Amino acid sequence: MSREKGADEATLARIAAALERIAPPPAAPPDFTAADAFLWHVAPDRLQPVERVNRIDLSLLVGIDRVRDILLDNTLRFARGLPANNALLWGARGMGKSSLVKAVHGAVLARGSTLKLVELQRDDLPSVGRLLAMLRAAPAHRFLLFCDDLSFSHDDAHYKSLKAVLDGGIEGRPENVVFYATSNRRHLMPRDMIENERSTAISPSEAVEEKVSLSDRFGLWLGFHPCSQDEYLSMIRGYCAAYGIVIDDDALRAEAIEWQATRGSRSGRVAWQFFLDLAGRHGLRIGAR
Repeated sequence: MSREKGADEATLARIAAALERIAPPPAAPPDFTAADAFLWHVAPDRLQPVERVNRIDLSLLVGIDRVRDILLDNTLRFARGLPANNALLWGARGMGKSSLVKAVHGAVLARGSTLKLVELQRDDLPSVGRLLAMLRAAPAHRFLLFCDDLSFSHDDAHYKSLKAVLDGGIEGRPENVVFYATSNRRHLMPRDMIENERSTAISPSEAVEEKVSLSDRFGLWLGFHPCSQDEYLSMIRGYCAAYGIVIDDDALRAEAIEWQATRGSRSGRVAWQFFLDLAGRHGLRIGAR
């Protein structure tokens, strides 16, 4: 009899273990005091603390003074508990859109705030409702939710999930969350797809209204445009001054212009890539950006 009882207990233990694997217990609430920034992961849902955010100082972002000041002011207001807008940073690639978001967060922290940066990958947008519920449950903290390189194709339904962040449905967006996104496209979808849907739909004006109007839900539209040669050179000079590289200005100018000519483009990213090459040639070790 005791042998049968032992067998039954072992069977029940295996069943219980199997059920836990199928439906694991809810994860413990994240410790938001563990870091200033977090990465959102799914399967299972979790917020991974980021010990060191990959960013540069706000003062090193050259040629975007107006959008820098607007975004910083908006973020400071939000961090203080005041009304603030969701922001869409759109425009030319490599002009510092994502760098600005991270740099602004760093500048806000430097002013004594405890604002948390949470990065959400575009492919994880369908899970954003669960993430918002987790953030809503931590009213003592304020969160800057960030999605880099956001865009949609014509058959992409992820944009519907984004509405939960921007509008929040019945509950509304959590009062302690603001959303910033970067994109190369002002309307978050390619222009040729917009024109194609308008030309082939029965109701052309309605064909793209739902997707195009998504960008209208951002209170701030901040445009980034290709930089001039003077701005490009100013970026590089700023990096040299910040990291202590001394070089003849005429030589720097000639090398920098040759570098951007071989790349066929001129942007903040190209300026940083030239500086990395220059720093390497001067034997200077710098942290990865």
